[in-house]
Amino acid sequence: MTTVDNFFESLANHLAQQGPQATAKQVIEFFRHQGAYHELFEALKMKARLEIGLPAVPPGPDETLSPLLTDKLERSLIDACRTVGLLLLGNGRIREGWMYMRPVGDREAAAQALASIEANSENLDELIEVLVHESVDVERGFQLSLSRLGTCNSITLFDSHLAYKSKPERQKAAALLVRHVHRELMNSLRVDIGRRDGKPPLGETVEAILAEHPTLLKDGSYHLDTTHLSSTVRIGRVLDDPSLQKLCLDIAHYGRNLHPQYQYPGDEPFLEFYPNSIAFFRTLLGQHVEAGLRLFRQKAESLDVREHGTTAIETYIDLLSRVGRHEEAFHSFIKMMPDGARPMGIAPSLLELSQRTGSYSPMLKHCQEKLDYLGYAAALLQSASDVHTSSSKNESTSG
Repeated sequence: MTTVDNFFESLANHLAQQGPQATAKQVIEFFRHQGAYHELFEALKMKARLEIGLPAVPPGPDETLSPLLTDKLERSLIDACRTVGLLLLGNGRIREGWMYMRPVGDREAAAQALASIEANSENLDELIEVLVHESVDVERGFQLSLSRLGTCNSITLFDSHLAYKSKPERQKAAALLVRHVHRELMNSLRVDIGRRDGKPPLGETVEAILAEHPTLLKDGSYHLDTTHLSSTVRIGRVLDDPSLQKLCLDIAHYGRNLHPQYQYPGDEPFLEFYPNSIAFFRTLLGQHVEAGLRLFRQKAESLDVREHGTTAIETYIDLLSRVGRHEEAFHSFIKMMPDGARPMGIAPSLLELSQRTGSYSPMLKHCQEKLDYLGYAAALLQSASDVHTSSSKNESTSG
């Protein structure tokens, strides 16, 4: 085996006896054994080039390769990135490892490699950066933030880095935050009431506890940072799980009972923050549905888009679809959304609503009327894709 002591002599002898490709393998094993992973990557690159008949080192920036050789080389380099990236991650060198894994795009493999690394004060920032910012494992990263950095920093992390990520990623983090804050609030309430009454409250929810103790918040007291409460309710709007929506509603009930100085206004259509949030979550949970939809329809129809944007319109459309009224949501989208407006991504798109209704004809007609060529093409092609997918499923089931 090639070692530090005999590296030069051994490698030269190996080249004379076995040739360049075999020697490149020796170089790879040497650097792997030494834990010199950046050098290992360069050795893997040399081996990849030799295997397809190229010189070990590029002759210069003007090297020209055929499409076939370029494709083979790129595949080998991706494999080299994976090998070195996983080795670095497995050795706790998080940022360096992700630098190699990023072009590979295999976040699942990176998450598995990082799963065995225990968070500590030295690597916490790097872990959260890769897990959350790079979407490698948002759930684990956000949980680390909550447990190590606290609620305030985690809300900041959500608003600054997760707010614009995919809905499933936002939902994973929002679920953790809602459970965390609701648990903290319940524990604080139980401790306070136990200290006052000498026994814990009977209620299993915040709403029930406040009903048992109607004067609990009358003196302007509170049991959890009030900005954390409102931020959690706001972030929780993205959640579809009814059990989590109930927790959001429970937190909102507490907020609604706080002294007015702690009931901060929100952004439209949640200017009256807690009352409107309660209406929103009740609607999602099938409670007072017509009243909730009426409230948000009035907001959508009355708020000036030039001042408030399309948020109120999108919130109403989203709410309609989430309670199962997809056709109504589709027609509201067409009726309310101004021409040329750029939606915020709160509401499902016309294409998504068409998928949910099971009919693309209304969208095709609308796109023709508006001369929306791209929208028409998307609806037409997606309808064909759905038919093909449905046929494949039926054939699979019958087979």
